Amino acid sequence: MSATPLDVAATPSTEGAMFDAGDAPQLRTILLTDICDSTRLVEVLGDKGTAQLFREHDRLVLTLQQRWRGRLIDRSDGLLLLFERPIDGLGFAIDYARGLAETGKLRSMDIKVRAGLHVGEVLTWRNSEESVRVGAKPIEVEGLAKPTAARLMSMARPGQILLSAVAEPLAHRAARELGERGQNLIWKSLGRWRFKGVPEPQEIFEVGEPGLAPLRAPPNSPKAWRAVPLWRRPAMLAAQVALVVAVGIGGWLGTRPAPAIAFGERDWVVVGDLRNLTGQSVLDESLEQAFRISLEQSRHVNLLSDLKTRDTLARMQLPADTVIDRDIASEIALRDGARAVILPTVAEVGGRVRFSVEVIDPATQSTVFAEQAEGQGAASALESVDNVVAALRQELGEALQVIEESSSALPQVTTRSLDALRAYAIAQKAYARQDYDTSMRLYERATQIDPRFALAWLGRMRVSFAREEKEDAVAALRKAQVLRDHLAPREIMYMEAWAARFDEPSEASSRWQELARLYPDYFPGLTSAAIWLYEDNRFDEALEIAKSAAQPQNETASINYDVLGRLFLGLEQYSEASSALESAVSLGYSSALRRQVALQAAMRRHHAASVLAESLPKQNPHAYFEQVSLGVDRGQWMTARKAANEALGRFEAQDAYSGRAMLLQLAVAEWMSGESESAAGKVERAAGEAIAALDAGWNPNAEDDVALAIYAALLGQRLGDEDLAKRVLDALRRHAEIVSAPSLTELHEILRAEVLRLRGDTNQAIATLEGSSSENARYQMKVALLSAYSDAGKLDEAVKEARWLQRRRGLAYVELRCGHCVQALNVVDSNLAVLAEAELLARQGNRKAAVAKLAEFDRIWPVEILPAHLSDRRAALANLVSKVGVV
Repeated sequence: MSATPLDVAATPSTEGAMFDAGDAPQLRTILLTDICDSTRLVEVLGDKGTAQLFREHDRLVLTLQQRWRGRLIDRSDGLLLLFERPIDGLGFAIDYARGLAETGKLRSMDIKVRAGLHVGEVLTWRNSEESVRVGAKPIEVEGLAKPTAARLMSMARPGQILLSAVAEPLAHRAARELGERGQNLIWKSLGRWRFKGVPEPQEIFEVGEPGLAPLRAPPNSPKAWRAVPLWRRPAMLAAQVALVVAVGIGGWLGTRPAPAIAFGERDWVVVGDLRNLTGQSVLDESLEQAFRISLEQSRHVNLLSDLKTRDTLARMQLPADTVIDRDIASEIALRDGARAVILPTVAEVGGRVRFSVEVIDPATQSTVFAEQAEGQGAASALESVDNVVAALRQELGEALQVIEESSSALPQVTTRSLDALRAYAIAQKAYARQDYDTSMRLYERATQIDPRFALAWLGRMRVSFAREEKEDAVAALRKAQVLRDHLAPREIMYMEAWAARFDEPSEASSRWQELARLYPDYFPGLTSAAIWLYEDNRFDEALEIAKSAAQPQNETASINYDVLGRLFLGLEQYSEASSALESAVSLGYSSALRRQVALQAAMRRHHAASVLAESLPKQNPHAYFEQVSLGVDRGQWMTARKAANEALGRFEAQDAYSGRAMLLQLAVAEWMSGESESAAGKVERAAGEAIAALDAGWNPNAEDDVALAIYAALLGQRLGDEDLAKRVLDALRRHAEIVSAPSLTELHEILRAEVLRLRGDTNQAIATLEGSSSENARYQMKVALLSAYSDAGKLDEAVKEARWLQRRRGLAYVELRCGHCVQALNVVDSNLAVLAEAELLARQGNRKAAVAKLAEFDRIWPVEILPAHLSDRRAALANLVSKVGVV
């Protein structure tokens, strides 16, 4: 096959095979493929037909090389290619398999490919032209990566793509680059395998599309076989049995084999419903909850939550109260990617209470091993649970030292009262259903029975916060803080992250990130970490964490898809945002509809946005934020004002903070409709209420009130009220500890810079803004820079900022601080940036570009709807571009 453009880099001709200059071992992705049963092609198609097929094959390979940036090294019935990144190699393999399958269909043949993908060091060198002329390949590749990829390819089933443990996480992490199909891929661990000549077992993975890929382990061969315990190999088992007989039962106990499940660190398990054979109903929910709490102290084993289990039941079209037995639990495990099923039982045997668990392989439903412990009376059950869990963790591969270091006794980290534990367990289920009234009654009952039950106090905090009763939430948090010695390490970190939200806002983000790092599968920690980073405009960092949380095992995956959608929108990745938001909506998260409105509006698909806005729930006043912003974006000032006033009426009866945030939205709508005096009054009121709330003492919305006061002052400056900015800055000096949060520090500097600019100190304003701006800059930072550069005559810099503002409309809509209170102002500024660029171009003497930009602005907001302050500004620009000398 002829070399592709990637293969023909110009290098001097040399004698023999020698390394390119500077060639040393390089880390590369290596892909090996093979067309299965290729000899049959000749038999069926004949020589001529086969030649035609391979001409089509070569064209396909060339196209895919260019698409996936691959370098073809060798080919016959199979291919050897090098790539810079594993995701490119995987993309090539998937498209190659699809392409050959389509080629085969045209000939009524089923053509399948097997492939092996690995990442490792390789040496490459270029053969001389003389060597190539006599049959040598242009490029040679050697290194350990090559035989490893070859071994993976050779053991694969037809249609199967196998990846090494090195390649899989790198490709998996970048799967979004494959677009929508990347979200539909199945990533499956096939366990640990031994390769001939390789001393250590290697974990291998399969990736493929449902319905096309085999998605099951390859067969054993003399060169590659599954690394399973001895007792699962019949021939060796016979020898072991003889040995056991010889050395006695004691020797067998000392050399008991490992579990049959290839369980790895952070694999998932499904816990079935507790079978209570004692007749004591107090043990029903209490012991099942205790078992979960005890096992959740492990960072080696992940438990599928009860809420997620019930959600999967619903997808199986089974009632929510279906008993999770062996069959049902196995089906759930297979659906949700869990490696094992654990079935707990409590029974009374010989007057003693026995707690036991059975671990089964969901694929075969066979029992792998069982553990049990017993004690005298129901009160002994908690200690028995702890003993069983410790043994279970060790059987699943967790180190004994880690178990001892990370385990706390259940009575210490929960309660000694089974009644309190039962109330807590039922409350947890009610909370998962968002039945906050029932869950609060039960959490309260648990703390009444045992006032030192710290987990129940944390439960009360979560419910109060969900009901927006923030003072009650903090009161419950304070109780839990006093009882921190009664919490497990993970829950202590969770509590401290919550406390930082109220006590040390500047530390909250780092606390949540620390929790996410230490417990990478603890979804509440991941979700909170992503949201805090999002609030600080650290979209790229938040994106990686949010992806980790948007997993099928997460009971709140819908929320995380919503967060993902907002992050993608803030990064202007509209296609990815749409896909994530569709997933959120399909999983039942109705709030994602608001973000779908914002997405369509950011792309200026205003009709589609309006249709979606009509479907927003009218009983939720927060949904009016997008309606107000969409109204001003379209130039429908009265529609925007009406929506803001409707929301304000609802908020004043329900939520004082959101009411003053909506005041800012209303002020923007009034300003744009020409009612500047009324708008100034709303701005004054919003800032005044925010400052009053800060001065009143402890304030659960303190950070948002600081942001609201600053944004109100910025809008006030545009309305001619420069004194408001000075009063806000004076007030914020009394709350320096709150302003220290990174995003608030940036806002504070924006307001300071605007004060400097308006009093004529433009250079100092620019220095202040440039010193505070970053790659995560807030939208109003760029608005302020545009104004400052323009005033200073730095027209090139100002044009750059104006174009940034036009380009980042997604950010304008989804920037999070103060509950989207600045959304409408951001959106207005995204449109005003078009007018600003036209003005700047005219000042630069570029009449043609200025006229084109002005026409674009007129399409956004026609002349006849402009308020006086914009109509005058536009007229001045039109006059400027018409002057002689502007070219």
